[in-house]
Amino acid sequence: MDGADRAEVDGIVDSKDLQQQSKAFDKLTDRVEDRQLNSTRVQEAMASIAASKEGDLNAMRLREKELAAVKINAADVDIIVNELELDKKVAERTLREHKGDAVAAIRYLLR
Repeated sequence: MDGADRAEVDGIVDSKDLQQQSKAFDKLTDRVEDRQLNSTRVQEAMASIAASKEGDLNAMRLREKELAAVKINAADVDIIVNELELDKKVAERTLREHKGDAVAAIRYLLR
């Protein structure tokens, strides 16, 4: 083999070796091709999130309205505040959540 033939064979061998190294490197790094996002799917997902958030806010407003309608005794609030050393707002909220039942509210708070 003369010098030119030898250089050509070395070039082919080097090319195969580089391809193998490249494949091995890709496997090693777990390189993932970037995918283009479908803008329609993104918009649908964002709309779904917004609708879910709106539904949660509406449910929370409805719950607050229901709790505000519950009648509670001011003496029960004072007892809970003084005996359990709690904030008045916490005592009122707990009483409302237990439909004004002071015993149930106190049992809940003592758990």
